[in-house]
Amino acid sequence: MMSRVKKGIIAGFVATVAVSVLELANLFLNHMFDPFPGIVAQMFGMPGNMAAGWAIHLVMGTFVLGSLFGVVYPRLPTATPITKGIVFAVGAWVAMMLVITMVGDYRTFTGSSGFGTIGWMLALHMVFGAVLGNVYARLVEREKRGAAPIGAAPAH
Repeated sequence: MMSRVKKGIIAGFVATVAVSVLELANLFLNHMFDPFPGIVAQMFGMPGNMAAGWAIHLVMGTFVLGSLFGVVYPRLPTATPITKGIVFAVGAWVAMMLVITMVGDYRTFTGSSGFGTIGWMLALHMVFGAVLGNVYARLVEREKRGAAPIGAAPAH
């Protein structure tokens, strides 16, 4: 039996990988928006260090947001797992925007970035939340299906 935190960590890892694939497409195909790992690295005082940005992105998405989602999942206000994930991820986006604007560098969203990058990050967080909620719900459902005693017939 897996704890909610473990399920959240697994779901957070899968969601982080999904968002990373989208970010790689932005980074290597069209580069329309500032790369999210670059923004994360700048938030942590390492501007231009993309490797550190990717590492922080993976750790935050997997361990911090994933485990926190597992803890707060039953208390989230919506009814479906995907919308619970989206609400959670948009809340994380709002918190990140507050941190950037209150204690971050004022030049984070200037020049060629700006509203487009902010919108891109919101969209990525919504995708993150949808994948997070979906994977978490599948893990919960798989555990429920496997909880029947050996040899018991399904009740349907």
